[in-house]
Amino acid sequence: MPPDPRVSQIAAAVLAGGAGIRLRSLVADRPKSLAAIGGKPFLAYLLDQLGSQGFRQVVLCTGYLGDQIQSSFGDNYRGIALSYSREERALGTAGAIRHALPLLTSETVLVLNGDSYCDTDFSAALHWHRYKRALATLILAHVDDGSRFGAVSAAADGRIEAFREKTGAQNPSWINSGVYWLERSLLAALRPDQVLSLERDVLGSWRGAGLYGYRQSGRFLDIGIPEDFTRAERFLTEIGAALPELAGTI
Repeated sequence: MPPDPRVSQIAAAVLAGGAGIRLRSLVADRPKSLAAIGGKPFLAYLLDQLGSQGFRQVVLCTGYLGDQIQSSFGDNYRGIALSYSREERALGTAGAIRHALPLLTSETVLVLNGDSYCDTDFSAALHWHRYKRALATLILAHVDDGSRFGAVSAAADGRIEAFREKTGAQNPSWINSGVYWLERSLLAALRPDQVLSLERDVLGSWRGAGLYGYRQSGRFLDIGIPEDFTRAERFLTEIGAALPELAGTI
């Protein structure tokens, strides 16, 4: 599907404030989103994905060593206007998005975790989000081994029914991919400068109030632990994200 021209007017936010404690043995001198994979920062792959699908406005939510991210990417990346929302203290995933709200000018916003990659069509999920008149849509990914992730249960119409905690069982599961379509009104209702986790504090409270899950078929990668970080280059190459003509340099 070609890029939807309307997404050029939509703001996307990338949560890039994580310290990457579990990756310190591999990435000790930079934020996790700047971890080099195939010769470029992981964050660049996410920006390439957004740019290839028509996004032109991205807010980078930074924290730990955030000055490195800003000095690496500046205010423009391949035609994408970049702005920065820097946390003075760690606010959690939901707190970081609420902190960035003044920079998120569109009524519907796309939010991505800065340490995972979901090979999906953002516009298709947006059409579904609007068709359902959802207030929040989680893009769900199917993984063969859900032991590292909590599972998400959704009804046939997509309404989120339950979030299941990690059990350690190596079963196929639908999981939260860390990609969300959110209505600005939901974010505005959160208290500013409060430490809040989307996963632990907020999503459960939205259940039954317009929270949906969009099942998509694309592959998913989380670079949060060394085992998955070491397979990231192969993963990105296999899905076409690490082709030489897309790689570029930062």
